[in-house]
Amino acid sequence: MSKAGLVLLDCWVSPFCMRVKIALNEKGLQYEARPEDLFGGKSDLLLNSNPIYKKVPVFLHDGKPLCESSIIVAYIDETWSSPPLLPPCSYARAQARFWADYIDKKVFDACGNIWRSKGEVPVEAKTEFIEILKQLEGALGDKEYFNGDTFGFVDIVAIPLTCWFFALEKIGGFSVAAECLKFSSWMKRCSQRESVAKAMPDPEKVYEFVLMFRKMQGID
Repeated sequence: MSKAGLVLLDCWVSPFCMRVKIALNEKGLQYEARPEDLFGGKSDLLLNSNPIYKKVPVFLHDGKPLCESSIIVAYIDETWSSPPLLPPCSYARAQARFWADYIDKKVFDACGNIWRSKGEVPVEAKTEFIEILKQLEGALGDKEYFNGDTFGFVDIVAIPLTCWFFALEKIGGFSVAAECLKFSSWMKRCSQRESVAKAMPDPEKVYEFVLMFRKMQGID
């Protein structure tokens, strides 16, 4: 597939955009990532392609826009079937969608409760975050990936959020590895994949962005 047919309206620090890039990389698809200036002025293409939410990611396939990262990843998997990102069993696919939904509903907001904190991060915010990761550790079990032996849909939904964890640790004064060793090992395993390494920024740069954003928001 040529780049001309696949365009991603992107923001380098957005874990939701990273999901789409990882899925495209896993499928071996070439695409054009167009950076959006979310602070200085969003492009007409973004505003016209996502008039409801007006946010990235937007994935354009031959000019037809799709929004919301989990929906885009599912579309990519259905449109380009090899390698599959979801298991062949319908029950296992439903379970994968459950955990992807759990991640969408829980993890990003819990991250925000930490990095948006003014002054010392409340113990409750850190406890809630760690408890969510422990739930995900339970779902992971002794498997290499959430899908078993193969990297798949839930891994793609979850792993981009982890590039913000270094910032959370610095701001919150805690260690994910110390609290959730199994989840930390999964993070390292995923980050060694070429598809993930190409899509995820340096956590130090994310931390610098978070500090800058906190100042913009008047938190610091």
